[in-house]
Amino acid sequence: MDIAHRILHRLDRFSLAFGHGVAWLALALVLLTSLIVLLRYAFDIGSIALQEGQLYLHASLFMLGIAYTLRCDEHVRVDIFYRRFSHRGRAWVDLLGTLLFLLPLCILMLVTCFDYVIVSWQRQEGSADAGGLPFVYVLKTLLLVMPALLSVQALAEALRALLKLRDPQEPDADKPAGEGSAWN
Repeated sequence: MDIAHRILHRLDRFSLAFGHGVAWLALALVLLTSLIVLLRYAFDIGSIALQEGQLYLHASLFMLGIAYTLRCDEHVRVDIFYRRFSHRGRAWVDLLGTLLFLLPLCILMLVTCFDYVIVSWQRQEGSADAGGLPFVYVLKTLLLVMPALLSVQALAEALRALLKLRDPQEPDADKPAGEGSAWN
């Protein structure tokens, strides 16, 4: 296995392992939502902190799971033309899309959100609602973590496309649909 394959394998393993860990947030979200419904309708008890916790879990699940979703090719794609392309054509679309759109978007997010997150940490920003959670700044940190994780997987996707362009029959360059799914 050459160095490109080893790098691709490590980047993919990182995204898959991280995604499998993040998948547990879905269970926590379901349990917390059930608790909120139970407290509200059975005991007429409401909690802003629990509702904000639900929001934090929801945001964390999606923002931390985005690289895993890209790795498993489960993201939304408008493939009216893409599915008709040859393997080489798809590799070009994947490579150019990653280099011209995905990576610049990740860089833009990192640059534009950095000061916003830093100010939030400096102020130790908390909820504006009485009884809310005191650590909004931690949630805002996901605005930096998400593009960083997505950039790591974007590099893997670019490398995978380059390997496909080098040799379209390359078995390690393809990723089987649903590989690494938390539900398999």
